[in-house]
Amino acid sequence: MDLEQQKIVITGGPSTGKTCLIEALEKTGYRCFPEVIRLMTLEAKETGTLSSFTTNPIASVKDPLDFNRKILSAREAHYKEASLKKEGAIFFDRGIPDVLAYMEYFGQTYGSEFLESAHTHRYDTIFILPIWKEIYVVDNERFESFDEALAIHDHLWESYSKLGYKVIEVPMASITARVDFIVKTLHL
Repeated sequence: MDLEQQKIVITGGPSTGKTCLIEALEKTGYRCFPEVIRLMTLEAKETGTLSSFTTNPIASVKDPLDFNRKILSAREAHYKEASLKKEGAIFFDRGIPDVLAYMEYFGQTYGSEFLESAHTHRYDTIFILPIWKEIYVVDNERFESFDEALAIHDHLWESYSKLGYKVIEVPMASITARVDFIVKTLHL
């Protein structure tokens, strides 16, 4: 008997271990969709549409609204692709509400299409990874300071909460312990 499909978001501020956790869940056998922003950041650098390398591309591309529309579109495509799968649990490295949270953090306005997408493409469970100073790093695609990451974390929590989600915080622990926590919480 097939398990009912569950769409599960792993979110959190920069450098909280999302990608490592998604990779571990994938190695465990779960279907996972990767974060789209890193590839888009690299593309923006290569095409010259990223005007600065010192801040998040959402704030530094020549047309932030267009960039955010592309992120939204890519996340919608992941959502639609997931809807065609038969797996019980499908994980997403960030969800559509993350776009709203980042735009709000950077003081950017967005049209109704962003809110409509967030209301139309609903997830079943939201896990948020807390900011963890000991693992925090800045790299070529992650530009935020630790304090900025804390503020982004708050915007993420608020964005999902405003959309009616119960947000579950994943404890600071090893990747194996985090996977176990998620699997036990979801009764997988």
